Amino acid sequence: MHIFVINSIIMDKTLIKEGGFSYIEKGNGRPIIILHGLMGGLSNFEGVFKYFPSKKYKVIIPELPLDSTPILKTNVATFSKFIYDFIEYKKLKEVVLLGNSLGGHVGLLFTRDYPELVSGLIITGSSGLYEKSMIGDGYPKRGNYQYIRTKTEEVFYDPKIATKEIVDEVFENVNDREKLIRTLSLAKSAIRHNMADDLPKMMTRILIIWGKQDVVTPPNVAEDFHSLLPNSSLSWINNCGHAPMMEHPTKFNKIMGNWLSDNKL
Repeated sequence: MHIFVINSIIMDKTLIKEGGFSYIEKGNGRPIIILHGLMGGLSNFEGVFKYFPSKKYKVIIPELPLDSTPILKTNVATFSKFIYDFIEYKKLKEVVLLGNSLGGHVGLLFTRDYPELVSGLIITGSSGLYEKSMIGDGYPKRGNYQYIRTKTEEVFYDPKIATKEIVDEVFENVNDREKLIRTLSLAKSAIRHNMADDLPKMMTRILIIWGKQDVVTPPNVAEDFHSLLPNSSLSWINNCGHAPMMEHPTKFNKIMGNWLSDNKL
């Protein structure tokens, strides 16, 4: 079993609730919409959220309705449609999407289906090609705190990133039966929505940022994405696991910023 991205603490920013959506936003300019992962939250992208509004972007992080969507509709396609509804509600155009883990997969599916709305896509540790570790061995020993801590630490190159607060939250999630069912439903959905056949047809500009030591979606996954996506760039971050924007926020922001500038986004 591998946990994907963790920590759902809201950053020091007012959570806006309107139109059936909950989100935070900051800045003005071209919208950057951030898509969090399966067990991910808004604070995972705190570095991006603080940095890019000063660079003339509006950064928006909507909460994906992971807990409120009916279980039978808990799948990648449902969340892609949710993002479409959110963009329509906010009347956004020429958006840049940034997704980690399952969020990357949602971004890829959305970009495939609504390319006219997306000026650029950034994926990191994304599912969509390689999903075995999303399900792994089905959360065995989920009542074993030490086991959950070890598995959570494996997400990161530096295990110290997996603080007690993060481990406690993962432990709570995997021991909640309904949340566990939703997690496995999403994991199976990710397998059903494998995008290997779709990627070569996607002409949107895409940046792939990957941790060289990612054991959840290993480096060969990034290489496969790069080879299949015709208009993609691949950048590596060393000494880094599955969540580069958390482990190396400064490097991540620099890579992303240079790419946005080079592509006049």
